[in-house]
Amino acid sequence: MRMKDTDQRIAVAALQLLEKEGPAAVSMRRIAQAVGITPMAIYHHFPNREVLLKTVTDREFEKLAGFMDARQNEARTEGERLLRVMDYYIDYAFKHPKVFDYVFSQYRTDARRFPKDFRARRSPTMNRVADTVADAMARREIQKDDVWEVAMELWAHIHGYVALFRAGRFALSEKQFRLLCRRSLKRLLHGLKP
Repeated sequence: MRMKDTDQRIAVAALQLLEKEGPAAVSMRRIAQAVGITPMAIYHHFPNREVLLKTVTDREFEKLAGFMDARQNEARTEGERLLRVMDYYIDYAFKHPKVFDYVFSQYRTDARRFPKDFRARRSPTMNRVADTVADAMARREIQKDDVWEVAMELWAHIHGYVALFRAGRFALSEKQFRLLCRRSLKRLLHGLKP
């Protein structure tokens, strides 16, 4: 079997464990067992658990960015595009809660840091948000400001709502929660208009 195929199988097994049980469950031994190789053989493909998890989460960021692009293309205005981008962020949080928590809510030494990493366009997901913000500013749908700070503000706004919802702080159905997030973002965007 080619090494690339085995890399893929290992990454898929790691993602499945991460999605089902969370990051603590992702051990090289369990992944090797799931793939059908020896625990030592896995180190020929990934030098350690951290590199494996980074590979898996980087792929998830790319996947999320692709879905964000698809959502943006459905919108007529930049303001609507911003709402759609945030919709998918919420979708991802509900569909992949353990991966979401690991990627967005837990401290990781390899996580991208604001502002340097974001301004250097190292975040596939925040690049989409920032590009949409820049387009909205260029079209005068929102006032001119620091693109990356506004992008971070929008992301932090929705992330806060998601974190509070996941912590049981809202007595709302998922549908009601999504509508609340949309209303809240519209208020925020309205406040940014010139």
